[in-house]
Amino acid sequence: MRSELTGSKEALGKFQFVTISSRVEFEDVGRVVKIAHYYSRAVKAGINLALKGVPLNDAVKELYRIIPYAFYAETAYKQALALIKNGGNKIEIRRRWIACKGSKADRGNRGIKFHVLEDHVEVKVKDPWGRWIVGRAYFGRKYLPLLRELEELAGKGEEGYGAVISFKEKPMIHLQIPLWLYLKHFSVKKPIGYGLIAGFDLNSDRLNVVVIDRDGRIVTTRTYWYPEVTRPGFPREKGKALRLNALSNALKFLSRIGVDYVVFEDLFLVKGRRRFTKSKSGNRRISRFAKRQLLTHGVIKSLRLGFNVILANPKGTTNSKEHEKVMKERGFDRHTASAYLIALRGLETNSIKGVRSN
Repeated sequence: MRSELTGSKEALGKFQFVTISSRVEFEDVGRVVKIAHYYSRAVKAGINLALKGVPLNDAVKELYRIIPYAFYAETAYKQALALIKNGGNKIEIRRRWIACKGSKADRGNRGIKFHVLEDHVEVKVKDPWGRWIVGRAYFGRKYLPLLRELEELAGKGEEGYGAVISFKEKPMIHLQIPLWLYLKHFSVKKPIGYGLIAGFDLNSDRLNVVVIDRDGRIVTTRTYWYPEVTRPGFPREKGKALRLNALSNALKFLSRIGVDYVVFEDLFLVKGRRRFTKSKSGNRRISRFAKRQLLTHGVIKSLRLGFNVILANPKGTTNSKEHEKVMKERGFDRHTASAYLIALRGLETNSIKGVRSN
């Protein structure tokens, strides 16, 4: 049976694709940098248009003057709209990149295409002022069958894919793979479980898990610590690796003890900035913690391992009378109490209702 993902409409929309990335070597990287320069300018101009409420078609015509390729201009405006939605009206564009939306009708993608060869992937970027720019990407052999199937589906007009070219230390390509196709190639068979439910509370310095049965009884609790990642000057990438490793270890443990459902907070329902502690310095450290990024990794990893994933509304699971009551009655710290309430929220969803034991 294929794993299922349950959550809000906003959340489900965020998990239609999985992004895979690779370095890419272009024959003429200077031309690619030029496109990225004008694309970034188009996004910046698009923000001003979006703040004025300019309709899409009119905005694309305006941005076409900056980057004369309609698919780039349209993608730039849609990214501008997304930036405003997430960041308000004070947004700075400091980096350069190229993005092009994909669709079935466009046979994958009109602006950034790929072709799978024996040991690498050929990448072609549309130059609005000239010929296509060719490059070589090295995703790794394990991804080649996946990309080959996506290329075939795109050629038949059955799937599309978004693509981004970014520049940090070296040019990188990021391809959006349909989630169902990614899971088809990378899912592993999970042992049959006992219908247990695990609630997660993701934090900057620890990961809390509470496992309950279908009657809401607590089976076990676990805390995975990584406190060093919040220290000043701790390398960001190393901190990310420690958090992801803790999450992977937790999921492996849950698979062994018979958990079938994992429940995370639906962070896509949380609006505005959150104040974590009374300490300003503590808030600054925690604000650097990419919680949604960890959530995204957790959801995809869980689906790959065969769990059913539920994204539950987090309202009341952190600061509420119910939360205080759980801490007092159960003797839990606030993070374990949150994980317990999140597990109970998962138990209340339609995904599990009606299958409780007698």
